[in-house]
Amino acid sequence: MELIWERPEPRGRTAAPVDRRRIVATAVALADAEGLSGLSMRKVGAELQVSPMRLYGYVATKDELLDLMADAVYGEIAAALDDSPEWEEALLAIAVTTRDRALRHEWFVELIGGRPHLGPNALTVMEATAAALARALGPDGADRVMVALGVFNAYLVGAVRNEVSERRVSRESGAEKTQWQASVGAYLGRQLATGRYPTTERILHGKPQGDPAETFAEEVAVIVRGVTHTG
Repeated sequence: MELIWERPEPRGRTAAPVDRRRIVATAVALADAEGLSGLSMRKVGAELQVSPMRLYGYVATKDELLDLMADAVYGEIAAALDDSPEWEEALLAIAVTTRDRALRHEWFVELIGGRPHLGPNALTVMEATAAALARALGPDGADRVMVALGVFNAYLVGAVRNEVSERRVSRESGAEKTQWQASVGAYLGRQLATGRYPTTERILHGKPQGDPAETFAEEVAVIVRGVTHTG
């Protein structure tokens, strides 16, 4: 089967100009507004003023459309990166930019972490990540690059998924969340007062919760130090 990345677009003159770029941009805008659950080929066609069947000439399935949408976000990530020779700066930039785009396109987290994305933009981001890790580990650590890449990506996917999920819950629950937090806070206070959880108590009563972006950067730094440790 010829993949979407290598399949040429249909040619021909039509009354309503359509191409994959416009289809993907329209689908991304719809998903930003309504989530993936609100996305359909019918809605994309309506926005472009063409029938859904016309779209299937450009993308064979909805899954192909989702692949193209994910790669469009990877394109935003790739465009924000530079050729920093400092591997630590490069890894932090990749992580921070991925988080930024995931918060901008919340549906993106539903498409990452499963089967690998192999579009040109996704491969560009993967290459930048692997290259930075390879520089960090040096020639003697070449056999560790794949493991380091897996750990780095696993943290990144998990972190952005959690943050997006928390944002969604905050928007949807409202007063229920406030009541839940109050009841949980009281319960947790009683449990900590038993003295059975001293480490947890020190953590919770230690550094106050800071800015999510700063916390994320601190966690990325810990992960980077761990996966690039050569001792």
